[in-house]
Amino acid sequence: MSTKITLIIGNPANPDEFEKAYTEARRAAETLPKLRRLESAKVWPKEDGTATPAYRTLDLYFDSYEDASAAVATPVAGAVFGGLAATQVTITGLFSDIE
Repeated sequence: MSTKITLIIGNPANPDEFEKAYTEARRAAETLPKLRRLESAKVWPKEDGTATPAYRTLDLYFDSYEDASAAVATPVAGAVFGGLAATQVTITGLFSDIE
């Protein structure tokens, strides 16, 4: 069964600084072993000006749960997650079975 890892990334204190780190993290994520597809999205601002519930999402698609689990145990994943964590944003990660 195909597996998707979704990273829900909270609102950064410094969006410009975050975007630089995110660009590097995304490039690293593209080299994860057995990655089938990567989807990056930026959350639209709310029309009333209040903070969005998240700033970005990053979806990583794999053929199986085993492939996804092995990928997040690699040094490449350390660069992805470490680079994002260095910006002091909140990150929620989800492993999902794609139906």
